[in-house]
Order: sequence, then structure tokens, then C-alpha cells
Amino acid sequence: MTEIVFQIIILIMSAVVHEVAHGYAAFRLGDSTAKNMGRLTLNPLKHLDPFGSVLLPALLALSNSGFIFGWAKPVPFNPYNLRSAKWGEALVAIAGPVSNILIALIFGLTLRFGLGYGFLSGPAADITAMIVFINLLLAIFNLVPIPPLDGSKILFAFLPYHLKHIRNFLERYSLILFLIFVFFLWDFVAPLVYVLFLLITSYGL
Repeated sequence: MTEIVFQIIILIMSAVVHEVAHGYAAFRLGDSTAKNMGRLTLNPLKHLDPFGSVLLPALLALSNSGFIFGWAKPVPFNPYNLRSAKWGEALVAIAGPVSNILIALIFGLTLRFGLGYGFLSGPAADITAMIVFINLLLAIFNLVPIPPLDGSKILFAFLPYHLKHIRNFLERYSLILFLIFVFFLWDFVAPLVYVLFLLITSYGL
């Protein structure tokens, strides 16, 4: 039970950092919507989604699914306020996964060298490993190019106009495509999370 609690806390805070990164990127690009709504804060109470931040992760953990996931409330921004019409949304989108990758690298290298020099072990090492793994999971999952995930906005920025029908298709059938990915295709992507985890930490899961 203690491990489940730690997993949910880490997931919530990682998702909060992810959303704040979106809001801060939008602010730096000229849109103050998130700031005006008080969302540029690490206070989790400002970002919690009752289902995505608490109930779903708890159900996944308690059911021993081997897969824990969730989300925070999306930080709002107005794309028309962004300085770059073509790349603005993509830059805001990529800021979330980048924040999770940075967290994973910081804690992952701490774990690698902490184990090597003997100042990190036992429960502290396990919690640090959990932080790395969950942040890599969030980053990779959100980079999948299916709306409303961040990867879709990055993809759309690179699509030339004559391929606009691809965007229309993905947005039109986003829910169906998302469910297909989660239930049938995620198992093919998940190993990438494990590989990156081992590369960064060299720590056995």
C-alpha cells in the first residue's frame, strides 16, 4: 500500500510539472492565459483532475495492472496569442514531455551515481527509480501523435498544407484511435520506456 501511495504522489507531481511547463512555455511565447488563471504554480490543488489524477491511478495500482497512468487538468492557453503561428502550439506541446525527460535525467543520474558511490540505496533508491520511470512513461506516452496528446500538436506543425486531411482524420477519430493505441498498441511502445530507464539508471526494475 505504501508503494501505491508513493506512485500516485509521484504521478500527480510529475503531471503537475508537465502542465506547468505547458503554461510557462505559452507565457514565454506571449500568452498569459495560464498565468491569469493561477495555473503557473506547482500547487497540485490547482491542477488535480479527480478522475485522471487520483481515481484512475489508484484503480490501476490496486488492480496490479502493471501500468499506472493519469493526468492533471490541461493548462489552458490561447494559440492566437502565441508569437509563432506555425510553431507556437508545437513548442507549447513539447514543453510538457521535455520537463518530464529532464526530471528523469536528473533523478536517473542521481540514482546511477548514488548507487555507484554508495550514498543512495534501499527505499530511497527505489523511490528515485520510481520517479525516473513514471516521468519517462509520461513523456513517451504524451509524444504519441494522437489528439489530444502532445505528439499530435508537434506532428501538425510539421505537416504541409496538402496533408491537412491527415490532421482532420486524426482529430475526427481521436477517441477511437486513442483507445486502440492504449489497449492494443501500447505494449509495443512500452519497452522503449524500460530501455530508456535502464540506459539512464542501469537500475534493475
